[in-house]
Amino acid sequence: MATVVADMSMSLDGFIADPDDSVGSLFDWYFNGDVAVPSRFPQRWTFHTSKASAEWLRESMDNAGAIVTGRRLFDYTDGWGGTHPWDVPVFVVTHEAPADWRRDGFTFVTDGIAAAVAQASAVAGDRWVGVAGPNVAQQCLDEGLLDLLRINLVPVLFGEGIRFFDDLAGAPYRLEDPVVIEGRSVTHMQYRVKR
Repeated sequence: MATVVADMSMSLDGFIADPDDSVGSLFDWYFNGDVAVPSRFPQRWTFHTSKASAEWLRESMDNAGAIVTGRRLFDYTDGWGGTHPWDVPVFVVTHEAPADWRRDGFTFVTDGIAAAVAQASAVAGDRWVGVAGPNVAQQCLDEGLLDLLRINLVPVLFGEGIRFFDDLAGAPYRLEDPVVIEGRSVTHMQYRVKR
């Protein structure tokens, strides 16, 4: 059975992007060390992190079985140029599939978050289904679909922007005790969602 995981870099005051969708310094930890962490497409994406962050990042890549994302993030990244860095099937939750998208590995799901997670889980098997984007992560929490929450907490204060946890309909949510790993300019935290 797949494990549904939301993994986001977040500012100390809870933002995953500024008001213009820019991540600013939130992704600096991917490039502030001397340990090379190649994605499945190293010519496009090779990260250089601290040793602790490299182990954290490899765990995400090695366990990845599928990705569920929203249409907003899909459009913003232009579908990661046609291939996600983890090289797994991507399921895009949307009201309408784009007419001009003709690349393999992407499935557009128009009947909601639960259907997208079910399809991704069937493909992932016993691996992780990564949940990309704050709105999709919030929907997964509200639907009782999220198993793990992984936060890369970056020591910066944005003051405004797009919050990771802004519109939780079913709050409060209880989480188990965290696993905490100190990286360079980032603290990695993993919480299991209590049912």
